[in-house]
Amino acid sequence: MSRASGVGRPGVDRTVVLTLLVLLAALCWACLLFLLFRAGRMSPLVAGAGSHVRVGPYHADELARLLALWTVVIAAMMLPAAAPSVLLYARVKRLVRERWVYPSTFLFMLGYLFVWACCALAATLADWQLHDAGGLDETMAIAHPTVGALALVAAGVYQWTPAKHVCLDNCRAPLAFVLTHWRRGMWGAFRMGVADARYCTGCCWLLLALVLPAGVLNLPVIAGLIALILAEKLLPGGHVVACATGLGLVGLGTALLFP
Repeated sequence: MSRASGVGRPGVDRTVVLTLLVLLAALCWACLLFLLFRAGRMSPLVAGAGSHVRVGPYHADELARLLALWTVVIAAMMLPAAAPSVLLYARVKRLVRERWVYPSTFLFMLGYLFVWACCALAATLADWQLHDAGGLDETMAIAHPTVGALALVAAGVYQWTPAKHVCLDNCRAPLAFVLTHWRRGMWGAFRMGVADARYCTGCCWLLLALVLPAGVLNLPVIAGLIALILAEKLLPGGHVVACATGLGLVGLGTALLFP
């Protein structure tokens, strides 16, 4: 293959792209752990405030930090699940002999990050309103336990909906998406990333929303949701896992609502 088509072999492409994904995921987790230990599981927006949480409205710089925090959290949760699609895109890009394999793959990933940033913006706005209404505790979790219970029930019910399983089918079979939605060029790579990320988010959005009542720096919840998302997408019985998890979430939420 000539240099005009891009230097490298599929095995090399896989190594380069996988290394980039691992580095990006490691950066997200490093940021999370840094904030977790620095904040002592208190609000990450309260630097140097000891055990006292500021009760006034958020300022613009605090909202910007909160948006960055939510973006990092969502990216850390979703990058492992998105890795098969990104690797497959790079491989198909090489096989069809289009140019700029690595820049196009990077733009494909940027499409994912754009959608996750939009989700982070929605979470930031929700946190902003809850904070100003006094609805968050010192760990940035929703203070009223009923809200968390209702969120569990809603997430559990969604696990059984057709929309969930249509999106899950797409996530579990990325080759079909890549072949049917293929777009040439750099802008096409970004648009493909956005389109695929919408399926990915549609599959997991209510699971991601559970971070809101649990607290944005609740590491056990984040780790548990990552394991669940990966199990749904990678295990042979992913749809069964989703339905079984739905029953568990509804049961847990109901138990919290009616102790």
